[in-house]
Amino acid sequence: MSTINFSYDPEWLSTLSAPFMTNAFIAGLCIALAAGVMGYFTIARRSTFAAHALAHIGLPGATGAVLFGLPVSLGMGVFALGGALVIGALGKRVSEREIATGTVLAFATGLGLFFARLSSSASQQMQSILFGSILTITTGQIIGFAVFDVLLLILLAIIYRPLLFSSLDEQVAQAKGVPIGLMNVAFMAIMAGVITIAVPAVGTLLIFALVITPAATANILAGSPFKAMVIASVLCLVSIWAGLVLSAMFPAPPSFIIVTLSTLFWALAKAVETLRK
Repeated sequence: MSTINFSYDPEWLSTLSAPFMTNAFIAGLCIALAAGVMGYFTIARRSTFAAHALAHIGLPGATGAVLFGLPVSLGMGVFALGGALVIGALGKRVSEREIATGTVLAFATGLGLFFARLSSSASQQMQSILFGSILTITTGQIIGFAVFDVLLLILLAIIYRPLLFSSLDEQVAQAKGVPIGLMNVAFMAIMAGVITIAVPAVGTLLIFALVITPAATANILAGSPFKAMVIASVLCLVSIWAGLVLSAMFPAPPSFIIVTLSTLFWALAKAVETLRK
């Protein structure tokens, strides 16, 4: 009979000082910034299903990259971006967006299983793709994450007002001349990038808890969009960093602890909100 080993590791401080942990902490900072900001817009635009689906749409790109010997992040990014552009172009309304998302998701899932079947090595990397492997993030990936964050902030500085307006009240924004179609495509394209850099932390199956849950918690606590974005990023960062520390102290996967902490923060905020009513 197998036993569960959940013993405390007294050498956890030395583990935290290891180079791979340093990379994980820096990557967590980059991921938290992007996920917190875009998580708010995702909820405001009622596009949580689309954000969740993009991670799965990127799955065939990841497995295909393994099959052809290409970087996993490159394959996932290309497929997620392609799916995002299709969904953004076809789904001008929320109902249309859900139909487009479901259609693209179904095709992408089937294609991902097909690629995984063709490649024997894909099965060995499937677990890290599905559940994340933040401890294996390289310096090159961190540079890519940082560049993405800078580009994200620059782009948001340019389109922040029309994107926020169309997110909060699409019909009024359209009447005021905001290009709704362009905002849809821009939002989905940015989300594809966020999903691509966030998947290494928690994987495609758990991405919802990292991108959406902190933003949902922030919406309960904050009274303005900017404050909500800041709080969401902070909660995301705390979840990742605390998850890394606890994973060094106890033999548990970082992704599991990260999503657990994120969910606990939301549950606590929801409980406080309920008690105040």
